[in-house]
Amino acid sequence: MTQPSLKSIRDVDHMVEPEATVSDAMDAESCDAPITVIERSKPWQFVNLGELYAYRDMLRFLTWRSIKARYAQSAIGVGWAVIQPAFQVLLFTLVFGRLANIDSDGVPYAFFSLVGLIPWTYFSNALSGGSNSLVGNASMISKVYFPRLILPLSDVVAKLFDFFIAFTLSMGVLLFFGRLPNSGILMLPYLILLMMVSALGLSLWLTALAIQFRDIAHALTFIVQLLMYASPVIYPTSSVPETYTLPGGWVIWPQSLYAINPMVGVVEGFRAALLGSGPMPYGWIAIGTVTATVTLLSGMMFFRSREKVFADVA
Repeated sequence: MTQPSLKSIRDVDHMVEPEATVSDAMDAESCDAPITVIERSKPWQFVNLGELYAYRDMLRFLTWRSIKARYAQSAIGVGWAVIQPAFQVLLFTLVFGRLANIDSDGVPYAFFSLVGLIPWTYFSNALSGGSNSLVGNASMISKVYFPRLILPLSDVVAKLFDFFIAFTLSMGVLLFFGRLPNSGILMLPYLILLMMVSALGLSLWLTALAIQFRDIAHALTFIVQLLMYASPVIYPTSSVPETYTLPGGWVIWPQSLYAINPMVGVVEGFRAALLGSGPMPYGWIAIGTVTATVTLLSGMMFFRSREKVFADVA
């Protein structure tokens, strides 16, 4: 049996090339396929808007899926978007308007509660949906990469579908009874944006906690109820004193503290625009805007800081 010559060994060594590295593959001129590099951003960084825009189709898909899932296998369908606030208006009018005789700033209590429930129903539904968005999509989180912010954002956007149905029908009811909107209606687009920002900001905090601490889901019902009683849904803001003197002579301003809740300015703004119950509460809206902005920005930072554990605990 002949031994291989030195020349043959050199030829074989020349033919066997070392394994290509990642950098070699990236530098190869023959590699035409695009390469996507995913890097985890620093927790303190805010949302990458460019990345969100790149995943806009996924946001659109999840939003539409949320809308369809809400009424899947439902005999009444989108009629529930009307039945829920209508039943609440009837209940509030009987209990708070008739029995408790709560003041409604000179407006019939049925109209007073109707207009207050339009933005509040959206806020409560968006907050509930957004807060459960990560837990409800746990399997998706553990299998594929996408900006996690899309999940609560899609729920907050999807709830606008119900909002505009209820708003349109409520406007029809008010017009039928001769309640015409005033120039304050020009503020409605901003008020709608403010209630969306408020719901999204609080949802980011709660959903980032809920995926690890499932107690949040049980506490959410109480949180929503507490926020409703802390908002002028069943009573007017005028029932909150403007000033209050504490023992010792200290003076506080309860209405200004009350307006820290962004939904105070939103609900009273809707009433001012649609019922003419008073001037547009620009001061309360400004205070609520600051609160909603701080909640949203801090919620984004907290959400991003918790992203690294989402897939592990999902």
